[in-house]
Amino acid sequence: MSESSRPSFSLRDILAQIRRRFPWPPIKPPIVRPDPDELAAELLSVQVGVIRRGFRKRGDDVAVAGHDGPRRAEKDADAAYLFQPGVALVRDNTDQRQYFQEFIDFFGRRDDLFDDRGPVRRDDVRLPDGLVMVEMPARNDEADAVLKTLEDLDEDRRAQGLDGVVAQPDHVLYVTIYGKMCPATEPEEPGHTEPVPAIAGDASAGDGVRVSVVDTGLWVQATKSPDTDWLAGVTPADQDDVENVSSSAIHEYAGHGTFVAGIIRCLAPRTTIEVEGALPNGGAVFESRLCEELREALTDRSDPHLISISAGTHTRANLGLLGFEILAENLGLTDGTKGLVVAAAGNDSSDQPFYPAAFPWVVSVGALDEEGFVADYSNYGPWVDVWARGSNLVNAFPGGTYTCYEPPNKGQVRNFKHLAQWSGTSFATPIVTGAIAAQMSATGNFDDPKKALDQVEKAAPTCKDAKAGGGKHLGPL
Repeated sequence: MSESSRPSFSLRDILAQIRRRFPWPPIKPPIVRPDPDELAAELLSVQVGVIRRGFRKRGDDVAVAGHDGPRRAEKDADAAYLFQPGVALVRDNTDQRQYFQEFIDFFGRRDDLFDDRGPVRRDDVRLPDGLVMVEMPARNDEADAVLKTLEDLDEDRRAQGLDGVVAQPDHVLYVTIYGKMCPATEPEEPGHTEPVPAIAGDASAGDGVRVSVVDTGLWVQATKSPDTDWLAGVTPADQDDVENVSSSAIHEYAGHGTFVAGIIRCLAPRTTIEVEGALPNGGAVFESRLCEELREALTDRSDPHLISISAGTHTRANLGLLGFEILAENLGLTDGTKGLVVAAAGNDSSDQPFYPAAFPWVVSVGALDEEGFVADYSNYGPWVDVWARGSNLVNAFPGGTYTCYEPPNKGQVRNFKHLAQWSGTSFATPIVTGAIAAQMSATGNFDDPKKALDQVEKAAPTCKDAKAGGGKHLGPL
């Protein structure tokens, strides 16, 4: 008797049937990658939130300007820059010109917008000579009292043939914002126990040079630890500039100023450094308050040769920081007679000016990666003067536990033992500051920091990345 026929199945047939029933093999699920634009928007929203909370702890608030005309952004993720709501900074009258009166006269000509309302001068706020703060009147059309009014003022002045910037918002400067805030990354656990860049072989480099680091303050424990002994002797400008950090919950942007000071000391180990705690609110500060901090630093304290600022902002209509400009004019910073300002170019991959770095009398520093190419986060453009490595640097950082708050690493816990790895134009800036300090001490030139910069630039190689626009690469990779 013959055998009854039975269906025959091969392993290939079985797998084919499984694939038809289940399109994705169980051992290889689909990979869903985050949308870059959505990730950037979420990141910016989180970073603006950090700044908001920092200001609110001190009883202040911030407003968010959008990209689309003189109006506030509908969402924090659409931020172009931040400013203090309801007030403006205005040039005061001088013997040569009645700037403030020109400002007041504008409101008298616009009864359609303001009726009898006018700006109120705030004489209770300490500002550089030649600058005043005013409370801006509400508008009948309900447009923003600062952004739209200042645009109308600019148009009115142009129609009268008047030149110059008379009024600007009280911008917020930050060690962060706009796509990627400076720093470009959250601190990471380093893979080794030595700083990057390494400590200079010439232990006397920087001797006799005074540097002011305008930042988040100094975590003083780093100056006493044998693990970060290159920071020994670095001091806070005064007791208010000491940064307090909880080792069980390291806060956002903690250690930023300490990290910056550590990089300068690696390039120029004998430099005298004072760290200002000028950016306490989530790594941010109103321009008006920063001006007062800088005035004290440059007149009442160390009289520095170099001022290193790893903070900044984009500004209304790219017109710059009025308060910072007037302060610099008062103190001789614009011609280098009082000290040389070195500032970060910012981290939002933009060619739009970022201030104070974009001022022509400031040394603007863009960031390179380890291969010498312009870092993908770095701002760029003809207003960037020099370049230095800003990616994956290693230096002093508070010891303890840090919980990431930015996407895509939100919730990740990192543990630090005196060192961290960090990236951003924030950290390219102190490399340039340290290189200038080392050159000054090597030549005995303590009167002309700009000359020292010119000497360093002349000896430096040209960046190999065309995006750097032929700028020079300062310091080690």
